[in-house]
Amino acid sequence: MSFMIRILFFVIVSFLNIIIAYSQTGFGQSERLNEGWLFTLSPSTDDLTALSSASFDDSSWRRLSLPHDWSIEAEPSPDLASCTGYLPGGVGWYRKHFKVSDSKPCHFIYFEGVYNRSEVYLNGHLLGKRPNGYVSFAYDLTPYLTSGDNILLVKVDHSRNADSRWYTGSGIYRDVYLVGCEKTHFALWGVGVVPKGNSFEVTTRVDGPADGLRTCATLYDHEGNEVAKTTSLESSLTVNIEDSRKVFLWSVQTPYLYTMVVQLMRGGKVIDETRVKVGLRSLSFDADKGFCLNGKSMKVKGVCLHHDAGVLGAAVPKEVWRRRLLSLKEMGANAIRMSHNMQATDLYDLCDELGFLVMDEGSDEWEFPKRKWLKGWNKGEPGFDGTYDFFEEWIERDITDMVLRDRNHPSVFLWSVGNEVDYPNDPYSHPILDGGNSKINQPMYGGYKPDAPDAGRIGKIAKRLAACIRKVDTSRPVTGALAGVVMSNETEYPEAVDVVGYNYTENRYAEDHKTYPKRILYGSETSTNLAAWKAVRDNDYIFGQFVWTGMDYLGESGAWPSRGLGTGLLDFTGFMKPRGWFFRSLWNETPNIYIGTYVQRSWGGRRGNVLSTDAADTWNYRDGQTVRVVCYTNVPRARLLLNGSEVGEMKPYDDSTGMIHWDVPYAAGTLVAEGCDKDGKVVCRYEVRTVGEVSSLRVTDISPDKDSEVRQILVEAVDEEGRRVASARNEVACELTGTARLLGLENGNNGDMSSPKASMRRLHNGRLVAYIKGKPSEATFRLVASGS
Repeated sequence: MSFMIRILFFVIVSFLNIIIAYSQTGFGQSERLNEGWLFTLSPSTDDLTALSSASFDDSSWRRLSLPHDWSIEAEPSPDLASCTGYLPGGVGWYRKHFKVSDSKPCHFIYFEGVYNRSEVYLNGHLLGKRPNGYVSFAYDLTPYLTSGDNILLVKVDHSRNADSRWYTGSGIYRDVYLVGCEKTHFALWGVGVVPKGNSFEVTTRVDGPADGLRTCATLYDHEGNEVAKTTSLESSLTVNIEDSRKVFLWSVQTPYLYTMVVQLMRGGKVIDETRVKVGLRSLSFDADKGFCLNGKSMKVKGVCLHHDAGVLGAAVPKEVWRRRLLSLKEMGANAIRMSHNMQATDLYDLCDELGFLVMDEGSDEWEFPKRKWLKGWNKGEPGFDGTYDFFEEWIERDITDMVLRDRNHPSVFLWSVGNEVDYPNDPYSHPILDGGNSKINQPMYGGYKPDAPDAGRIGKIAKRLAACIRKVDTSRPVTGALAGVVMSNETEYPEAVDVVGYNYTENRYAEDHKTYPKRILYGSETSTNLAAWKAVRDNDYIFGQFVWTGMDYLGESGAWPSRGLGTGLLDFTGFMKPRGWFFRSLWNETPNIYIGTYVQRSWGGRRGNVLSTDAADTWNYRDGQTVRVVCYTNVPRARLLLNGSEVGEMKPYDDSTGMIHWDVPYAAGTLVAEGCDKDGKVVCRYEVRTVGEVSSLRVTDISPDKDSEVRQILVEAVDEEGRRVASARNEVACELTGTARLLGLENGNNGDMSSPKASMRRLHNGRLVAYIKGKPSEATFRLVASGS
């Protein structure tokens, strides 16, 4: 059946929220410097002096706003590397004309993230180079500023495209700030706040002349009322909440945030000020009893997250992260692992606000390169490019800056020195690998290799990096995510950290707990199978897990066509996948239920008693066909109704599989699962219905905040009764007019290799999401969605 659908969706939106730029640097007064940048991949010259000169003709350069990721704007190609999603890198150049309008004597430029190998010039003068693409950094502009037009030039060299195991993006992909300050001011991230009991310990570092300084710290509650205040001549002070009625703890259930205002004063005058969101909470870890937050034992139900968002690439708006995190929260997740690098400050702020614990991680690669798969994940011959070449010069500064930048977030509860740096023979080796050691469940790429780097080096480096972290912060433990546990047990690595993470090594938990009784253990990276969760649930000494992954992500792709790795509990659009519903039944304590269906003989070519955690909630089959119905639930028992009649008897929850299932003959209509408590009372239900042919497109604003700058518009194919047709693959074109712009159309299909920035895309699972951005002032737009 061929048809043409065309609907008009008029949206009149007032973007009235004023976008106030506040400094991420912890000093001075700042403004976002995101607008009016010029960009090119092909300058007419590579003469840096000419490129940063005011007289250089940049009229042919593209005008854009930051954040910007140029890789996601390109066409994917099978000739490029699968590890980064078949998208290119290159060398990009940014120019910014600006004038300084305030009267501050000093000015800095702050970059929250530039991928990678950046060089920054002001009016022809090199300000600095920073090879790490994830760290934030600042440069002093003051010596080279003029009173007129200033030219900021940023060179970004991502010519080593396959330098990561996942998609990184390319460019100035996070916010940029211009910071004005006095000659004496707080140092970059110079204010640290540590909760202790009913108090906060505040420490400060100051740049500039320090004579006659006084520090004042004032604490405000969530509603802006003053709670406590302290003034000191010292660089450290304690702010104590005397009134117990004003003490509120930060937790994953009630993430209460105070605001700490710290002022630097001289002669009664405030010369610098910083505002920090802080939370009162305590952390404790025990080798036998696990983890306690605020003295209460809890299991960490975490997910690993990379930093991209499908067609948006690495430049992900805060509003998109908010919707993703809300979905994970609904699922029952309470922790996020920043895989495998420091991420955008927006994400940490949201974790503070919404109640997620955070494992902050410094790196994925140390002094030698890891394998980077080029023609499909773990297929063919790998490449060995990477970021290892600047490890020795920069790693201690990079990891110190991670801790300085993120230490005030109450959500952060673990600092990780690195991920899978001990992967067997990738690159380190040890005699324990000889003979194909059966206790190792990771690919070893062969046995012991005497010519490979000695694994003993891992422990020594871990001790160095742990010392860097502890020099800044001792209020949280240091951890590492171990992949080759058997090999690492022969090194100093496990003893170099306070808490030891095991990646996919649940089979070692009991043995290592017995062998190393003082070792605090958790699953730093686990699969989405039931056994990995039960190893946490059933053992007090394993305090939690971080599932790989919370979201589908770009890179680590399979053979073309594949833009990413589809291991997420949520898909690229941010909707919960069936396996997400399965984890909802494991993690969420509120009674919940879900049903998915499939025909066994057609399920991945497998035969027999197949119980899948990837069953879609559809109900369209042939009359009389035997269909397997799987039920994911956390209640004691459930039954199945078809058009009001019981077709699946009441069955108890099966803890060995984590689900209930029935095999029933298909008939069109409404299929309902009723979840019951131990007394037989229905406490939750889930229904799926037979759907008809596509009749029209339905457009819905699904933005968590309807006044946000970035709107998320859901486009769905529906039948005559308004039911989403999950099988629909219609091509949808979105035409946007007005003062807003289309950031991208995401359908969640990992095999869709069309241009990420195309204004036309096919539906997947009967839907797609349009990301639309308005200007920070009043804006209106009209979205026309048409499909065929």
